[in-house]
Amino acid sequence: MLSRIYIKNFALIDTLEVSLKNGLQVITGETGAGKSIILGALRLILGERADVKSISKAEEKSIVETEFDLNNQFKKFFIENDLDYELQTIIRREILPSGKSRAFINDVPVTLDVLRELSSQLIDIHSQFETSNLFTSEYQFKIIDGLSENKKIIEEYQQQFSDFQTLKILLKKLKTQLSETNKESDYKEFLLNELEELKLDDIDFEDIQNQLSIQENAGMISENVGQILSRFHQEEIGILSFFNEAKAKLSRISEVSTSFAELNERLETSFVELKDIISELEHEAEKVEINPENLLRLSELNNKINALFVKHNVSDLNELIALRDELAGDQKGATELEAQIAETEENISAKEKTLQTLAEKLSKNRKKNIPVFIRKAESLLKKLGLEKAKVDIELHDVPEFNQFGKENIQLLFQANSGFPLKPIQTAISGGERSRVMLAVKKIIAESDALPTLILDEIDTGVSGKVAEEIGNLMREMSEDMQLIVISHLAQVAAKGNDNYKVVKQDIAGKTQSTIIPLSDNEKLNEIAQLLSGSTITDAALAQAKVLIG
Repeated sequence: MLSRIYIKNFALIDTLEVSLKNGLQVITGETGAGKSIILGALRLILGERADVKSISKAEEKSIVETEFDLNNQFKKFFIENDLDYELQTIIRREILPSGKSRAFINDVPVTLDVLRELSSQLIDIHSQFETSNLFTSEYQFKIIDGLSENKKIIEEYQQQFSDFQTLKILLKKLKTQLSETNKESDYKEFLLNELEELKLDDIDFEDIQNQLSIQENAGMISENVGQILSRFHQEEIGILSFFNEAKAKLSRISEVSTSFAELNERLETSFVELKDIISELEHEAEKVEINPENLLRLSELNNKINALFVKHNVSDLNELIALRDELAGDQKGATELEAQIAETEENISAKEKTLQTLAEKLSKNRKKNIPVFIRKAESLLKKLGLEKAKVDIELHDVPEFNQFGKENIQLLFQANSGFPLKPIQTAISGGERSRVMLAVKKIIAESDALPTLILDEIDTGVSGKVAEEIGNLMREMSEDMQLIVISHLAQVAAKGNDNYKVVKQDIAGKTQSTIIPLSDNEKLNEIAQLLSGSTITDAALAQAKVLIG
């Protein structure tokens, strides 16, 4: 339950602190006293958006802090979110002068998502302006699922449904990727085949260019090599003949003069190298032959490679090989995409079977408990002055899964006898909304483990006997939960286990709102004032005593 509220520097509130108890806690106060400000601060604990305009003193931060008495059912949440579990847990929200806000659970900073997840399990705030929730499918499913004890099934279903939606999005993405891949597939396959045909890994491009150059210049090479060899081998005037003669003479000189010995050795070495050069020239000359077919083959291969360089904007063979491997990978990627699509479709099919089973369980439980809802709702509405009111819930099968199963829901209502039931949003009047919502809240409270419910002037527009019944109903609801009620009705205030009053005062020339607990005598006077206005009469006091009982 909500055991303490602390608010500082928020709108008209300078500092406010109040302790609350279990049971029916009734808050009263004149219009404009600041009740809605307190609720606005509490909504920050529920994770709603913080507004820097709410800060009273612009240079200081605003603080809203609540303390909840918990039981061990919440311990799992704290463990899962790495938070310190305390039986008296403090939730705090701060709005900084810069406009930024921070959230804390037991002084540990948390995200707003974590804050919302915890606070939604602890407290529910409902105001008279939120009765339109009754018109939504989500709220109507909440009513019947609560009665049907579908909580665990609906949680499992919604997790499976979330996974199902994720898989459908993935499937659409994969199919789009495959479609885009297939659009370029034929062209990429052509490019890949073109590169693979050349067997690039077996090609030595430098050797091809060298062989081609030799073939293209074979005649010139043969002519010049022949002339060189001829000059070497001519008798008497040939280079070799000259070398032999010079070598013999220098050898004789070196025998008589040691200063020529080194020169002789060098000449001998040069002669050996020269003979080796001549031998290699003769060997290379034998390989040079004019072969038109080989020339054509080399020329075509060289042209193909150069054309691919230009086509793919690359400069060497390694880049062509890398491009070929990339294209091969793209073709493999398309195959992998097809496999992923098939696997995803299988997973979707499996999810659909699971969802179908869970949806059937949900529907069966709902249909079984619709009569229970009708009986309870009509009984409560009768107590609240709608003696002729009739309600019903219709479930309609739909072809596609939705967040709540495989059916839509429609809450039907009719306040008068002799008229057909209609969708509640078209059949209910403004004066009936609060009473129908209160009856619904009572039904939900019986099956919901929510510790604290705050009702903000949900009893507006009623009086007399109906007001008395509303007070009785709220007192009954508070037996199973902490019910905090903001009301202007004396009949409701009289039923409070504890009563509080929101007041607005001028302090040091500034208007401020605060809340004060009422003693038994102050409670009596407050109820009398609600009955008679600003002047409390003896008759009003007597009536207040009767209401308190």
